Amino acid sequence: MTRLLFLLVIGLGGAAILGYLGTWQVQRLAWKNAILEEIDTRIAAAPIPLPEAPDPETDTYLPVTATGTLSDAYIRVLASQKQIGAGYRIIRALDTGARTVLVDEGFVRTAQGEDLSAPGGPVTITGNLHWPDEIDSFTPAPDLAANIWFARDVPALAEALNAEPTLIVARDMSPERTPVTPLPVDSGNIPNDHLEYAITWFSLAAIWAAMTAYFALRTHRSRPGT
Repeated sequence: MTRLLFLLVIGLGGAAILGYLGTWQVQRLAWKNAILEEIDTRIAAAPIPLPEAPDPETDTYLPVTATGTLSDAYIRVLASQKQIGAGYRIIRALDTGARTVLVDEGFVRTAQGEDLSAPGGPVTITGNLHWPDEIDSFTPAPDLAANIWFARDVPALAEALNAEPTLIVARDMSPERTPVTPLPVDSGNIPNDHLEYAITWFSLAAIWAAMTAYFALRTHRSRPGT
């Protein structure tokens, strides 16, 4: 009897803990979905003139517009697109007359990433401010000889292009920049695995409960007189 009681306590306690973790992940899922909805709403808002001193903490995803001249020099950041393959994000400096900021023009195929001339006159950029977190201990250093970078390191890009560390990710450019295709910011790259975690915890809780029932029944039947 003591063995059966101990088994039930451990089994039901473990299932309850696993069920609680699944419930917590469901709550986290609702929290994350609300954040993503807020980000999507912010991204799609009407653009405003580029702020004088944008703050990475409060102005990420802020829709802005700026007019100026793009630099001839540019940096290629290795990227890929589904159903297209490997290519580059093209990063240039935009001189507005009063300041110089960075612009992520968009994506070009690998074969099109050579000798991309800048437009001869002013361009108007509409996009979103972004300070992407793409650097970790495994990110290779830029191949400066080949002009290939492996992440959008905004401070380093700004230093290389003599601009302030403010990046506008273009969603529209006037005039259009062929063959560059804008890659606007969105919330699609923000991790949201809480549903998968919840399913995992609930599945483990169900398995734990089933195994508890099995061993409890087996223990009960093995008792003398049953």
